[in-house]
Amino acid sequence: MPASGQHRRFGGRRLARTLAVAGTGVAVVALPLIGATSASAATTTSTTTATTAATTYPDNLDGWIRESLAVMAQHGIPGSYEGIHRNIMRESSGNPAAINLWDSNAAKGTPSKGLLQVIDPTFAAYHVPGTAFDPFDPVANITAACNYAADRYGSIDNVFGAY
Repeated sequence: MPASGQHRRFGGRRLARTLAVAGTGVAVVALPLIGATSASAATTTSTTTATTAATTYPDNLDGWIRESLAVMAQHGIPGSYEGIHRNIMRESSGNPAAINLWDSNAAKGTPSKGLLQVIDPTFAAYHVPGTAFDPFDPVANITAACNYAADRYGSIDNVFGAY
């Protein structure tokens, strides 16, 4: 503080404070790192701040299934990791770019596409909002296929062959 007891002003600009935030999901504590200009900067309040961190998933089969399960949970679509994984391995061996150009659907001009080999009309009818409108997008393909399987068979968990 200057000798006169007044707070310093830096060219009329306010001194920005940098905060470190640490949270455990239950409570968040903010600690001033620099720029505290008075004792009041050290006071605490009983305000609880809720933070929502976006979950990130790896860009691989495990991540696509887990992200799909999160979307499915938001939309009430049943299914388990094991049921989805089992069907993906049978349908595409885990290749999101898989396309079937030889079966009866392909012969009619609508080949099966993606991880769970969904045809375009089925994908369009069972697309889940919040996912890409692209049957080759792994998360969109899984969630649309699981939505279809839930409508037709009760769950993807009940599918053990071509559907």
